Amino acid sequence: MNRLGLEREIVDRQARERTLALFRERRIVLPTLAELREPAKMSAAARAALAVVDPDAADAGNLFRVHWFNAADRRSLVDVPGHVVLPSELTGVASPIVVAFGNRFPMIHAHKVLAAYGCLVPRLVTGQFDPTRHRAVWPSTGNYCRGGVAISRILGCRGVAVLPEGMSDERFHWLERWVGDRSDIVRTVGTESNVKEIYDKCAELERDPANVIFNQFCEFGNHLVHYSCTGHALSTAFEAVRAKRPGLRLAAFTSASGSAGTLGAGDYLKERHGARIVAAEALECPTLLYNGFGEHNIQGIGDKHVPLIHNVTNTDVVVAISDRATDALHLAFNSAPGHEALRARGVGDDVIAALPHLGLSSICNVLTAVKTARALGLGPDDALITVATDGSELYTSELDKARAKLFGGRFARADAEAALDTHLFGADTDHVLALSPRDRDRVFNLGYFTWVEQQKLSLAEFEARRRQDFWIGLREFVPVWDALIERFNAEAGVGTAR
Repeated sequence: MNRLGLEREIVDRQARERTLALFRERRIVLPTLAELREPAKMSAAARAALAVVDPDAADAGNLFRVHWFNAADRRSLVDVPGHVVLPSELTGVASPIVVAFGNRFPMIHAHKVLAAYGCLVPRLVTGQFDPTRHRAVWPSTGNYCRGGVAISRILGCRGVAVLPEGMSDERFHWLERWVGDRSDIVRTVGTESNVKEIYDKCAELERDPANVIFNQFCEFGNHLVHYSCTGHALSTAFEAVRAKRPGLRLAAFTSASGSAGTLGAGDYLKERHGARIVAAEALECPTLLYNGFGEHNIQGIGDKHVPLIHNVTNTDVVVAISDRATDALHLAFNSAPGHEALRARGVGDDVIAALPHLGLSSICNVLTAVKTARALGLGPDDALITVATDGSELYTSELDKARAKLFGGRFARADAEAALDTHLFGADTDHVLALSPRDRDRVFNLGYFTWVEQQKLSLAEFEARRRQDFWIGLREFVPVWDALIERFNAEAGVGTAR
């Protein structure tokens, strides 16, 4: 499994020495995963140094902001991750739905920068990746490749983004500002569902030994950083909500499948709160639910396969959401007619002001929570929690497209009310499956065709993931990597984040 990022020891001391020299020159200090999990434990020097760092700059100080505890200004720290509690007036269900804001992360306004850090840094400190001679290739359907390019640039690496040509304009505009060379933006055929085409391009790039592929769908660092950091952050947010609502229990965590990295937080929440883990996918491409295929516009949840890092046998429910719902509600949440319709239903201005924090996949996560609450018969004492992986600012170019596609170019209050009635208050329990042991095995087995037949993983490595002791054993890597990071920082001798 070491080729998938799992290494406990230094494997190339010369590569590591070159990295140390580069970091000394650039005065880079790496935060540990423990510090990103609980940033209040960072040194006073590291926190003080951040005061002068622009959260959108390619500055090494921003590595110490790659966590969930940034305030709304994205500069200062908060004790509880930013979140909103969606009320029944908005969702149509009695259960409160807690949504954590991912657009407070630095540089890319999305939480995937955390995943990129968790994949690259363990390889740096073990000598598996040499920034003086390697290129970091980041295959993605959007935010992960942006996070990879940001982390690469800060750490003195050359980052290459590989993503479908049909993703939102905002993603490409950001990449054009951050890459060193436009050729480092590799556009593949298709849109959200064309993940295999991304893999094919990466296989081509990997023929050059200078290219190292950081495939988020099979990098276990992605799973582990979300288990450790995102899981803890969501638990903290839930406990803050529960402090105001005694007796509240955490019934479920919902997240779109995507790379399955964020679903790792569900393992954490299940262990600590007994929460069910609910995986979402697009109804137009229902791979987990129906072994299906297709195309959709819920950007950020690449599909038509089962990620290697998806702990399928610990997943409880699968839900499919239509991109017609996410597109329509994206309009309602980001327009004057939509806000008027929401106010008429009794939704407070504080909640309405928070809705632009929800991008397309974030709305999918919320709708998944709504359908889950209905399907499981949850009540007012049963909270659900999810993440807003990014905000609507990454999808402004999609608003006109949705207006033309769904509403004939208009979007009046009547249209907003119809969208809310249909997709929230009228959300049904169709396309919701509580997984039996047989269902879990069926979904797990689907991964064989991608990982064993196509990507040449050994059958033994593939099958090991069926057992929960495999996933529990992975967690041993987190303190090992932190010790390696601390040793690396000490040898670099830079001192503080500046």
